[in-house]
Amino acid sequence: MVVSYFCFWYDRGAGKKFICKSKMKFIYKSGVDMITISLCMIVKNEERILERCLDSIADLVDEIVIADTGSEDATKEIAGRYTEHVYDFPWKDDFSAARNFVFSKASMEYIYSADADEVLSPENRERFRMLKETLLADIEIVQMKYANQLQFGTVYNYDEEYRPKLFRRKRDFVWEDPIHEMVRLAPVVYDSDIVITHLPENSHGKRDLETFRRHCEKGLELSGRLHGMYARELMLAGDDEDFAQAAAFFAASAEAEGRNGDELKQACCIVAKAARLAGDTIRFFKYTSKVIAQEACSEICCEMGHFYEEHRDWEEAAVWYYNAVYETQPILTIRAGGRESLEGLIRCYEAMERPEQVRIYQEELNQLNKQK
Repeated sequence: MVVSYFCFWYDRGAGKKFICKSKMKFIYKSGVDMITISLCMIVKNEERILERCLDSIADLVDEIVIADTGSEDATKEIAGRYTEHVYDFPWKDDFSAARNFVFSKASMEYIYSADADEVLSPENRERFRMLKETLLADIEIVQMKYANQLQFGTVYNYDEEYRPKLFRRKRDFVWEDPIHEMVRLAPVVYDSDIVITHLPENSHGKRDLETFRRHCEKGLELSGRLHGMYARELMLAGDDEDFAQAAAFFAASAEAEGRNGDELKQACCIVAKAARLAGDTIRFFKYTSKVIAQEACSEICCEMGHFYEEHRDWEEAAVWYYNAVYETQPILTIRAGGRESLEGLIRCYEAMERPEQVRIYQEELNQLNKQK
């Protein structure tokens, strides 16, 4: 079997991925050099969907390891039908701790990390099988496309995006370059064509927001990545109470010296929306102004639109909604630069009895809905 791949190198420090200039071809004999895979999962109360997930992947892996974090239903019994490696892991309010535990129990060459609400279609099962038979020995991480993310308002802005899913369990360190040699630190990453269908039963947004809130109350500092995730989760799934509870943390973050410009904008977006929801006009303009004075984003413009719409200043509201869609870019949620602000434009022009503008923006909104 002849298989062609591009080799990807991912520089995590720079946030960039590099591809080798030459295309590499390797020949394998089917079934001889096949890698071995441990499927690792953490679960809790997944009796309704665990079987669906495992049926789509169990026969493609060599070992299944499952850590249960406190199920009160038949999850463990269902898991036991597929593997004897079912462990209890006391929940510590820390998903990374649970992932690290279950990874520590794996024994195969590679680890495939899955959640119970994931499914591989027949087409992607075959792609997975082919990947297992032909994966190059140098590949340390395989990314797969995560699909169907927008159906339940998840924290991600794209319906399909690459995520690291398959990991070499033990990494070999390799020296590179014939002179001034150095150890390669960046992992070799391959973007596969496998698509994982995400079928959550409901949004995890409220659960995640509660976890964020508890960590912040404990005084734990959020990394830049989690800072953005918390802000994005609020924008997508937060209610008035969630914003009120998060406002103090993000106000402090907006004043912190260690935060970069993007994190400052994220913090201001959250505090500004919390202030608008609370009717605190002075605080609202304080934090919207911080962003507008540098470079406005769709979220702040959308908030300005909501503010003036609430005060029945339709002309001014329309100006800001327009800016949100056409003059700025979103930093947390694409909804602010699209559907939410277009709907605002339609409401404003309906209030001003200007049907031609209503028709134009309604057509654009309809087109956007078709693209979903």
